[in-house]
Amino acid sequence: MSPSCYRPGRRAASKKYPASTPEHLLKACRHDRIRSTRLLPLDDEVDAARLHSGLALFDRTCCMKLPPMVRLARPEHWIKNVLVLFPVVFSLQVADANVWLRAIVAAVAFCLVTSGIYVLNDIIDRDRDRLHPRKKDRPIPSGQVSVSAAAAESAALIVVGLLLAYGVGIPVAAVIVGYVVLQTAYSLWLKSKMILDVMCIALGFVLRAVAGGVAIRVEISPWLFICTFTISLFLGFCKRRSEAASIGDASTAAAHRQTLPGYTRDFLTHLTTLSAGIAIVAYLLYATSQRTIEHFGTIYLVYTLPIVIYGVFRFEMLSGWGRYVDPTDLVLHDRPFQLTVLIWAIAAAGIMFFGSDLQGWIGQSY
Repeated sequence: MSPSCYRPGRRAASKKYPASTPEHLLKACRHDRIRSTRLLPLDDEVDAARLHSGLALFDRTCCMKLPPMVRLARPEHWIKNVLVLFPVVFSLQVADANVWLRAIVAAVAFCLVTSGIYVLNDIIDRDRDRLHPRKKDRPIPSGQVSVSAAAAESAALIVVGLLLAYGVGIPVAAVIVGYVVLQTAYSLWLKSKMILDVMCIALGFVLRAVAGGVAIRVEISPWLFICTFTISLFLGFCKRRSEAASIGDASTAAAHRQTLPGYTRDFLTHLTTLSAGIAIVAYLLYATSQRTIEHFGTIYLVYTLPIVIYGVFRFEMLSGWGRYVDPTDLVLHDRPFQLTVLIWAIAAAGIMFFGSDLQGWIGQSY
């Protein structure tokens, strides 16, 4: 099916959807299900604002069951905090229940604090969000939650999260305080600075991984910083590409986010391509470093590189096509990408825990 199927005037008749249903959603219906996150590539003639307005309509239908105060905390974004648990696996301590307990409490603390920061950011951006075809339906811009109630929720989430982190240890609380300071600076100032805005987001992911390592009291590897930062930088530029595509009009884009007009399509293409390449090279260097080989007792982790390359390339491809409005949407809804992550996780875990024995067995067989 060509991209032209999304142009006006080619509406498909359906008794299951009202006449007000956006045309591109009707075209995306397969087997009587709306697959709003799996659209085909869009060409330049498609009105991106209409696309994301339709996605907002779809999201409201799916999410209205949650109370506005809960939606305001964006629990769907808690999946990002799984990164806090990575040090448990990479330090080979998966059999230690106490280690898991400390890491999980740290992850819960990060979930609460990040939700508090999201609420704070929504309060600050409420006027700008009203100009965005999708964000205008968030609880604060839409008037479902008052600013005072949102401020109280933000403060409560951050305080409870910090108390949990303090229970794990002062170093964990210190890392999360650093995250709060960084993200507050982002909300108030850094988000208006090109490049720095995305670097700030990437550093937020680095602090998640660091918090996990500090929680279980393991040495923070330089590779933890390098790999987490580079892949997060790539994801951040993909997010900017989606935002730029969803608004389209330069004046509206500037009113919504000051940096968006400067992120032209060509510039974002260069940034995503460059950051993707850096992320892949960083993973290659990590997998072949002497420290990694000695830690896992094998060189075999490097053989997971093709899986990583496919995952990065698919993510960039889908971001360029505009199929998903946010990296979180892609991770939660794209089945091939989820399968790629699952295959990599199984392969990497198998190599970490059994790679040394496998390498020794292969060596004896020849």
